[in-house]
Amino acid sequence: MPSFGLRHRRAWASLFSQLLRPSGFVCIREVHFHSQGTRDLSPQQMVIREKILDMVVGCFKRHGAKRLDTPAFELKEMLTEKYGEDSGLIYDLKDQGGELLSLRYDLTVPFARYLAMNKVKRMKRYHVGKVWRRESPTIVQGRYREFCQCDFDIAGQFDPMIPDAECLKIMCEILSGLQLGDFLIKVNDRRILDGMLAVCGVPESKFHAICSSIDKLDKISWNDVRHEMVAKKGLAPEVADRIGDYVQCHGGVSLIEEMFQDSRLSQNKQALEGLGDLKLLFEYLTLFGIAEKISFDLSLARGLDYYTGVIYEAVLLQTPAQAEESLNVGSVAAGGRYDGLVGMFDPKGHKVPCVGLSIGVERIFAILEQRIKTSGQKIRTTETQVFVATPQNNFLQERLKLISELWDAGIKAELLYKNNPKLLTQLHYCEHMGIPLVVIIGEQELKEGVIKLRSVVSREEVAIKRENLVAEIQKRLSES
Repeated sequence: MPSFGLRHRRAWASLFSQLLRPSGFVCIREVHFHSQGTRDLSPQQMVIREKILDMVVGCFKRHGAKRLDTPAFELKEMLTEKYGEDSGLIYDLKDQGGELLSLRYDLTVPFARYLAMNKVKRMKRYHVGKVWRRESPTIVQGRYREFCQCDFDIAGQFDPMIPDAECLKIMCEILSGLQLGDFLIKVNDRRILDGMLAVCGVPESKFHAICSSIDKLDKISWNDVRHEMVAKKGLAPEVADRIGDYVQCHGGVSLIEEMFQDSRLSQNKQALEGLGDLKLLFEYLTLFGIAEKISFDLSLARGLDYYTGVIYEAVLLQTPAQAEESLNVGSVAAGGRYDGLVGMFDPKGHKVPCVGLSIGVERIFAILEQRIKTSGQKIRTTETQVFVATPQNNFLQERLKLISELWDAGIKAELLYKNNPKLLTQLHYCEHMGIPLVVIIGEQELKEGVIKLRSVVSREEVAIKRENLVAEIQKRLSES
């Protein structure tokens, strides 16, 4: 048993007494050492995650974004009343006689607070960081209480729909680049949604409640959503039926034109503004070459209270065969326009229009991780390029001098932490870890002023002059 303090030893003893049955057999029981809805990531998992993040951040940088970071916790008052029904999912920190604080729920509200606090009127930023939500975790679907978000946002007063179109282009680039399969981005506008609810006869006091029911249409059927609206939220059945006529519609530019002609919707000023912007948005999406990936979907509601205009959500399209063998992860990216949020933090209420998107890293990670498991692909967890080996005893000093030369030249190198390792053990380690090159130094090489350079895959060895070794390694690495 590890030599911990007395308290730790008692904890371990207690744990093993639970595992050990009177019969003497060990009962294998899952023991949780961390909170539900959180997890540790192994080196193999971190390799997958870093590849996803590199792809996402690379795209954000390609579009000219600057990186920003904000604290993991905010003043509680900064977060309350920004998320509607989801406000109950915010993690509050225990008051210890100071300020009332909460863990951040997303990266959007802290960004809006930053803009207001620093009087920033224009910014294109990205942010990668952890957020926390007190929801029931469904780990098989890539949902956690602690998870990573990758956000891109454009703040500032610009001509309509140009930044919004760029956000959708970024989503397409990332989802295509990650090779997740075919996808569709659903688009709607909160003004169209609110206009639709108004013309259908929904009282304004029930707008948020009914929106939150509509938002469930990707998870449950229209009949179940209708039942919730009528039975739980007190909506008249005929009003719910009118909503049903709209929210089951989805299409492209032709549907936007159809809604312009709709006898009820065309009477609502808000809805007409939203439809006008969506028509312009589709013109830009056509120029970007991505219009076929976008669907105008009147059922898209996006539950967060701060959205004011265009909203969007990306979902993966699966063939029946894929659906059987893969995860049901829901949306993999989402976002929208929130023109009023910054003004909530400004003492004078000055607004800064914003639009942005968030990439669902955990869900994408769950898909790629399962795909790699299914394929049996081996993942390299280190980037070591060269291993320093010796066939002889008492050569540690020479190995240390040699590896220092390689490190100083910027080459990723390793050696075994033993005075007298066996050569076979060293070569097996290289094969196991996928290290491409081995440099071997022994008495003969030392006398002749050379180093043996060995390819792990082909097992070919060549003698290289010591002074030329770094250049030869760099040449080989650049060719591979």
